[in-house]
Amino acid sequence: MDPLDRYLADKQAEHLEDLLAFLRMESVSTNPAKAPDVAACAAWVAAELERAGLKATLHPTAGHPIVYGEWLGAPGAPTLLLYGHYDVQPPEPLELWRNPPFSPTLEEGARVVARGATDDKGQVLAHVKALQALMELHGRLPVNVKVVIEGEEEIGSPNLPPFLEEHRERLRADAVLVSDSSMWAPGRPALMVSLRGLAYVEIEVTGPSHDLHSGLFGGGVANPLLGLSKVLAALHDDEGRVMLPGFYDKVRPLSADERAEMASLGHDEAAELASLGLAEGAGEAGYSFYERTSARPTLDANGMWGGYTGPGAKTVLPSKAYAKVSCRLVPDQCPEEVSAAFEAFVNEHLPAGLSAEVRAHHGAVPVMVPRDIAAFGAAERALEHVWGVPPVYTRGGGSIPIIATFQEVLGVGAVLMGLGLQDDRLHSPNEKFELSCYYQGIRAAAWTLIEMSKQA
Repeated sequence: MDPLDRYLADKQAEHLEDLLAFLRMESVSTNPAKAPDVAACAAWVAAELERAGLKATLHPTAGHPIVYGEWLGAPGAPTLLLYGHYDVQPPEPLELWRNPPFSPTLEEGARVVARGATDDKGQVLAHVKALQALMELHGRLPVNVKVVIEGEEEIGSPNLPPFLEEHRERLRADAVLVSDSSMWAPGRPALMVSLRGLAYVEIEVTGPSHDLHSGLFGGGVANPLLGLSKVLAALHDDEGRVMLPGFYDKVRPLSADERAEMASLGHDEAAELASLGLAEGAGEAGYSFYERTSARPTLDANGMWGGYTGPGAKTVLPSKAYAKVSCRLVPDQCPEEVSAAFEAFVNEHLPAGLSAEVRAHHGAVPVMVPRDIAAFGAAERALEHVWGVPPVYTRGGGSIPIIATFQEVLGVGAVLMGLGLQDDRLHSPNEKFELSCYYQGIRAAAWTLIEMSKQA
């Protein structure tokens, strides 16, 4: 056995304890009440980087701290920038968790269940432990390493772009390596080659100045809930196409080669739908399930509310109705243009007697990842070394907003090396991380640095 692999095998119990400690921290970035927990988590991450042999600092922001670490002891070697996040999604609804979300639980000795297990704490810590392993074995790293771990990814990274701009020269690197995605399947490593962008909006529809008795006023004034429902229902045609004017004008059509590459992955649509409790799917006609969920643009309602929603009956005609809507975008769509088109559509289709305010929330630019950079090849070789099979190339249906910013501000390509699995229940109750993925992920992270050093 290679000395590195033997070292990592001997350290598994210690690495697991460190992961459990990380997962106990309630670093929910969107909840102001959790700000002390987020700050404590940032300090813990900085201490782990120091323990791994890097020089680490905490950078305060207008929100949550950014952790920065570096080791620059390999003159002439490539420089890799590692990025991840230590903040997590809110754990609600709490009643759907098998155990408290911040009391990490080992299930069947094979996986850890906790909020943040795979998004992104487990994947971040895999890289930190890889750095520590190489430093303890050799007293140095094979390449120069810079590390940026933020605490606001789950709320759109509002303070990371200014940090990148301010420290542009200090952060110069040959590539950015990110593990915040998934493998294709157990035993099948993957490198993600695209990410969809995002335009997220909230609609507030107003009718009467206050809630009304539905018996006295029903049938005489416009109902905001019904009006909003009509708007949402008009957003798609019967073929599943989005009806916003100009929505598809900038969409790059999928080439025959791209569709063939996606088809070669052998995605089992029926099995995935069955795992969701569904007998059939839905969406844009003419495309496979995998194409629709990764490489085509979409529009979805994420929430809708208004009026009375408590137990029993209350005959009310509501004054207001609300909805949240997200659009997943593909190259070369622009979040601001899509948000503006959405606002125009709402105002055009809203029934008389109602008014609407459309508020744009955070967005993200779609990203295509370059495959011709040295770090991409290093990751390919490392993944094949660890799993024994070459990685497949996948497309991400979600967004990592900061990837486009890294490419724009620093002028470097990103390598998206997922270490989790697609059934890890990201953002859902009972989020998990398979221990095999964690331990193999540490190996893959270490071997990526080793392979990258061969490019010097």
